[in-house]
Amino acid sequence: MAAQLLVDYDAFEIVDPSFTRLILDNAPLERLAEGFRWLEGLVWMGDWNCLLFQDLPSDRTMMWRDGEGVSLWRSPSHFANGQARDREGRLISCSHRLRALLRTEYDGSLTVLADRHDGKRLNSPNDVAVAADGAIWFTDPLYGISNDYEGGVQASEQRPALYRFDPRRNLLQAAARDFDGPNGLAFSPDQSLLYVAETGDQTGPDPKQYIRVFRVGEGGALSGDEIFHRVAPGYCDGLKVDANGNIWSSAGDGVHCLSPRGELLGKIRIPYRVSNLCFGGPARNRLFIGGSHTLYAIYLNTRGATPY
Repeated sequence: MAAQLLVDYDAFEIVDPSFTRLILDNAPLERLAEGFRWLEGLVWMGDWNCLLFQDLPSDRTMMWRDGEGVSLWRSPSHFANGQARDREGRLISCSHRLRALLRTEYDGSLTVLADRHDGKRLNSPNDVAVAADGAIWFTDPLYGISNDYEGGVQASEQRPALYRFDPRRNLLQAAARDFDGPNGLAFSPDQSLLYVAETGDQTGPDPKQYIRVFRVGEGGALSGDEIFHRVAPGYCDGLKVDANGNIWSSAGDGVHCLSPRGELLGKIRIPYRVSNLCFGGPARNRLFIGGSHTLYAIYLNTRGATPY
């Protein structure tokens, strides 16, 4: 199925004039595919020239390729959510059902990298980012074991946390435990900062919902925890960073672009709540967007930061 161009080219809301340098006024928002339940885990596979993404409640991983449309890539996906690629190009994914961090090997087989910490089962790994040193960072909230829609109700054995896994040493360390619901994460272009979405306890009356930023030191030590930005309406689920250090965050009304100082520069308006997003295409200048049950894309005048 070919991309369907939306009639309205005016998908942008400019808050700060500097946002105009990041967008293209002749590049429309494209609706690539629809009919899913809830999209997550968008990752660009450059050597395959395709996008992989999760139709999470349907327990399947989908593939989109320009000119060919969408096809099924893996089913069941073990209720996989966030995805990234490691330094060797292998797919790293977060499984709600298996409560594990997984790696897809070159032959297609799955390796469980981590499913326990201090002898206790992880909750439901949610999103993942790979650092330049090869370390795999991932968030572990309760969302995938709190209901049957996104994984299956199971008992939690430990608090939500942000983890760092060193594949060379086969070592899993809790980097931060003071989260209610850690979610999307991404590094600044120089890897000195780590942005992590806190989406809170969504069963509570007033969940904590904001983006936190940490300074990353030697060996992955974190310091300088600060509230970077509060997204509204909605909250930040997934986020990505461009080559200039701007943060592109999901939100209730689309995608919000934030400066490296945490200022809202502008928005890409989407008709549905956005879950996650990623940069892709040969030049990494195409932003793919998961808008609830619909996959969108738009070309920008910026490139995504390199994946490592």
